[in-house]
Amino acid sequence: MKTIDQLLAEGVAGKRVFVRADLNVPLDGTTITDDGRIRAVQPTVARLAEAGARVIVASHLGRPKGAPDPAFSLAPAAARLGELLGADVAFASDTVGESAQGVVAALADGQVAVLENLRFNPGETAKDDAERGAFADALAGLADLYVGDGFGAVHRKHASVYDLPARLPHAAGLLIATEVGVLKKLTEDVKRPYAVVLGGSKVSDKLGVIDHLLEKADRILVGGGMVFTFLKAQGHEVGSSLLQEDQIPAVQEYLKRAEARGVEFVLPVDVRVAAGFPDLRTKAPSDSEVVAADAMPAGRMGLDIGPRTSELYAAKLADAGTVFWNGPMGVFEHPDYAEGTAAVAQALIDSQAFTVVGGGDSAAAVRILGFDENAFGHISTGGGASLEYLEGKTLPGLAALED
Repeated sequence: MKTIDQLLAEGVAGKRVFVRADLNVPLDGTTITDDGRIRAVQPTVARLAEAGARVIVASHLGRPKGAPDPAFSLAPAAARLGELLGADVAFASDTVGESAQGVVAALADGQVAVLENLRFNPGETAKDDAERGAFADALAGLADLYVGDGFGAVHRKHASVYDLPARLPHAAGLLIATEVGVLKKLTEDVKRPYAVVLGGSKVSDKLGVIDHLLEKADRILVGGGMVFTFLKAQGHEVGSSLLQEDQIPAVQEYLKRAEARGVEFVLPVDVRVAAGFPDLRTKAPSDSEVVAADAMPAGRMGLDIGPRTSELYAAKLADAGTVFWNGPMGVFEHPDYAEGTAAVAQALIDSQAFTVVGGGDSAAAVRILGFDENAFGHISTGGGASLEYLEGKTLPGLAALED
């Protein structure tokens, strides 16, 4: 895989460089609530601009229906990128149309432009190869070189991720090079004990990675909404908690395999429950209580791991050599149910392990709960991409960057 350093050594001054970034940031209206992904790609954009390239940054945001939707505009992300670069960033109001062509044509050496949301064009996500290829052709007409740096999208076979690199000389950006290097430490050069913390809402989202990690990890700690399928699989009452009954046989099989292989599966010993899901808009206090994980009352909903579990998980992480964490332990967006997630984050910081926060809600929780990002070994920008890499899957966006 060619690196941006090699590209820069060959010279990029005066050339139009298409940077596929991941600017898929959360928005409250037009306000960015977490700019982590923009900050992650800024070094690559800055290096190219400083070398005299005419930089064209493109990304998706959200899930528009293949047509323009103001709610998913990249304009706020373009403005924030300009602030981080300390320079004006031009913005095209379309992807490959008159605005994009005009904005790109007006770029001088060292200047940067951002195209509108790629998913406003149906060709970006089309299943049909020809439709996707036609959009990639149009994008290729805007540029001379391609730099892939949107790690959060490399598991998608989309036009700008998979098809476009085949049409232009290409290289991996600084972010992708870092992400791949970190993930190799989780798969090829693991310092043990290797502990994995998995949370989030649905166990079905993690089945592939659990299956793969049973061959790799020494300990797997489970929290979040997915844990109630595990507890139910052990025969416990889970009240009105999130439950995927169709996944119980798979979970039971994983627990048996873990025992046979000597992999320690760690589940909560206590849970914080309430009558129902909390109000995340007002964050009003709710009537919650802590109960034993094997004695949940019917009609109550589990919303966080309990304090005894937080202590248990911290102890299980204390001597780890490597820790991978993907998924919060509870509804961390509400202060009543953030303690478990905060405890896991602090346990990673307190350990001497190489710690990786696997993107998505975990990365958001680190920032929202006020932790110092530099206290972790690495915070990934791609939750789904990280999980698929750890499953051993071939990621289309990475394969496309290989020579």
